[in-house]
Amino acid sequence: MPNSAKRGTLRTVSCAAGALLVSLTIGACSGSDDTSDQSKSTPSATRTKDAARPEHIPGESVSEAPKLPEGQPLAEVAAAKGNQNIPLGDIAKGSLSVLVNCQGKGTLKVTVQPMGMHFPLNCVDGEVSSTYNELGLKKARPTGTVAVTAPSSVRWSLTVGQ
Repeated sequence: MPNSAKRGTLRTVSCAAGALLVSLTIGACSGSDDTSDQSKSTPSATRTKDAARPEHIPGESVSEAPKLPEGQPLAEVAAAKGNQNIPLGDIAKGSLSVLVNCQGKGTLKVTVQPMGMHFPLNCVDGEVSSTYNELGLKKARPTGTVAVTAPSSVRWSLTVGQ
């Protein structure tokens, strides 16, 4: 199954459990710039042998930027290591999606400004960890920045889109 189909299926499953996911993940992702913006964090998950690794999606990679389930990319980064600041221009009103894959031992942290969205992703050796976060913007922004903080032991890829 192609990655985009997996993400579409995962999004459908996540939407079906929306109330539960929002109550469970509200602390994992937050937006603080504009209290009218709505954020939700949806760990992208499939059935795995290890219930402690719900964010593992077989077939995902850090060598390529993750594919958006819908919309257009504003920024894409593949095969990155360490810290980076990625500029975003012309952020429209509506959903802003952030998809991240990582591999290697450590915790990767993502912050999206000026919205104040931030979330961690625990990365492990030997397999790719993934997350999908979405922020509903009530107003457009002329610019923005995604800051990724990661130890040098972690390889990662990221896509931000609308």
